[in-house]
Amino acid sequence: MYRFLLSRQWVILTLVALALIPTMIELGFWQLHRHEHKVALNKVIGDSLAAKPVPVESLTSPGATIPHQDLYHRVTAVGSFDTAHEVVVRRRTNADGNVGYHVLTPFVLTDGRILMVNRGWVPADGAQTAFPEIPAPARGEITVTGRLMPDETTARSGIKNVQGLPDRQVMLISGAEQAKRLGKEVLGGYVELTSPAPRGDSPELIPDPGHSDIGPHMAYAIQWWLFSAGVPVGWFVLARREARDRTEEEKRTSGEPAPVAV
Repeated sequence: MYRFLLSRQWVILTLVALALIPTMIELGFWQLHRHEHKVALNKVIGDSLAAKPVPVESLTSPGATIPHQDLYHRVTAVGSFDTAHEVVVRRRTNADGNVGYHVLTPFVLTDGRILMVNRGWVPADGAQTAFPEIPAPARGEITVTGRLMPDETTARSGIKNVQGLPDRQVMLISGAEQAKRLGKEVLGGYVELTSPAPRGDSPELIPDPGHSDIGPHMAYAIQWWLFSAGVPVGWFVLARREARDRTEEEKRTSGEPAPVAV
């Protein structure tokens, strides 16, 4: 009755079904892991933003890597901006999706070490080879507050670190690269400025990251697992239907009268 399962068509169909089941299960676990990562990241962001600001020197040092639990932690620093060595980070968007630059300014601490501060977003109104006009920050010794961020890499951000850019333009924010450029000790990571607010609202401060949305990953995981469960069910239904159709065809053929010889 089920000898048709040994046919070439059904062998191929069965092999495809057997391959789909573990693939869909694995895709489900992949989405589950993404869900767990998102939930954990949201907790880190929420805890960091709710914590009291601490001196930046307590969480990082020259050449240090920012640990995951310190991402977005609010920090303070005392010093002065060095706009003469300011650079811009290309192809960055603001809250409205407009493409421009992030303004990366060295902040000279009282001990002479450097903290890189992302002062915010400015539009790319002129030629891409020209350095944009950027409002100056407050002069003299001040206290800044911001969110601590890790150095950017191509692997983490997906942004290719293009070389040969116009003067004072970079693709990624890297403390190590800025240390080479400045010839000074630069703290690992950088800070997204939150205060003091710039005069005239330019550069635009980078808004706080959202940390309430967990995304659709859990729903996608369940969907893939349902698909994996549906494959054998679908295979069984098709096989039963094929067997029934073949049985009915055999009955119909056997019930037909034999042709009369002339």
